[in-house]
Amino acid sequence: MIRSLAAARPSGDGAGMIDQLRDLEDLKSAAAALQARIAVAFDAEQRSDQSRAGVPADQLGAGIAAQIALARRESPPRGSRLLGLAKALVTEMPRTLAALETGQLNEWRATLLVKETACLSAADRRAVDEELASDAGTFSSAGDRAVVAAARAAAYRRDPRSVTERASHAAAERHVSLRPAPDTMCYLTALLPVAEGVAVHAALTRQADTLRSAGDPRSRGQLMADALVERITGTPGGISGIEIQLIMTDRTLLQGDSEPARLPGYGIVPSGWARNLIKGPGTDDTEFHTFLRRLYTAPGTGDLVAMESRARLFPPGLRRFIQARDNSCRTPFCDAPIRHLDHILPWRTGGTTNQINGAGLCEACNHTKEAPGWSAHPRPGPRHSLELTTPTGHSYHSTAPPLPGAPYPETAAFRHRREPRHLAKSLMRGRPRGAAAAA
Repeated sequence: MIRSLAAARPSGDGAGMIDQLRDLEDLKSAAAALQARIAVAFDAEQRSDQSRAGVPADQLGAGIAAQIALARRESPPRGSRLLGLAKALVTEMPRTLAALETGQLNEWRATLLVKETACLSAADRRAVDEELASDAGTFSSAGDRAVVAAARAAAYRRDPRSVTERASHAAAERHVSLRPAPDTMCYLTALLPVAEGVAVHAALTRQADTLRSAGDPRSRGQLMADALVERITGTPGGISGIEIQLIMTDRTLLQGDSEPARLPGYGIVPSGWARNLIKGPGTDDTEFHTFLRRLYTAPGTGDLVAMESRARLFPPGLRRFIQARDNSCRTPFCDAPIRHLDHILPWRTGGTTNQINGAGLCEACNHTKEAPGWSAHPRPGPRHSLELTTPTGHSYHSTAPPLPGAPYPETAAFRHRREPRHLAKSLMRGRPRGAAAAA
């Protein structure tokens, strides 16, 4: 089927193209339904294997979602959600699964139905599934909000107490997250109880309106954003004893080169923007301190020069080295922040504490790697590489991301840049005048 799809071409007329798009959408939904069935069968098979291998009952299922994530080229948290969705559809919501198989629902809307019924018992969930499926118009031409509203209303009719308790417990899920946005911007998102969220927004709006009335030329949105930063950090501009790490080439830092820099926790940033950040806003209100740490990369590959330690734990210098090299979790398809420095070959089996045998992992991936049947090995490559093998014998490769100043394509125009490369890692600390220096 995959080969036949690859050989397919757009229809010769507009109506035919629309028919093709609809058919392919139905095919995607049917594939998602089949993936759900396969995921549930795989979960049962793996749990059975783990039980026969003597894995304790409270540890059964470890690593299964991670294997599904790797197979689907998704992050481990996404793999857990996909497995949970599959179990709910196959075991408790067969009518919703059937709607997915026939193209009445796509995978996202099936996920919404599962999410809105998560607080119900298995019996009530099946009843809601039956109720929604019996109404032929429930899914026909319905948007996301209509699907959510129908599921929420049906769930409340079945078990209003559970739905109410779910709302009261939702405050425990409050959190703040950060994700990149285009053009060196980012999204700072807070999930808050509605009363607190409305209060925060009202306070920012009130201050913005006051400043606008006083003649401030900034827009209301700009004023609200600037007020948020100042209230949280305690200083205009937001730099208050916080270390910001930039990784760039010496040419970018000192010679005005256009090679982009890398900001940990965000990603690639333009060279000019990075230089301006190091210079600071140029006001008298903030005093900046800039420190440079030199990192050297091997010519021709861009890999960092090796460091090694005899200690079991990675010493601070080597930790910074690996964090600069890996940038985020090294498990394939996982880009979560690094929380643990891990020995690829375990210390207990003779693994050494050096940059070749070290990898940055998020907490979840580090625990998954320790589950029965998982293994990892360093592999040769132009940059640091490792191979991760799952209990089913499937292997996945991970290569460290290219650092600023990585080798250019071998062309005449760029051949002169193959000299040994020197990276300047800029550590910028800012503090308001009169405040204690950052430790």
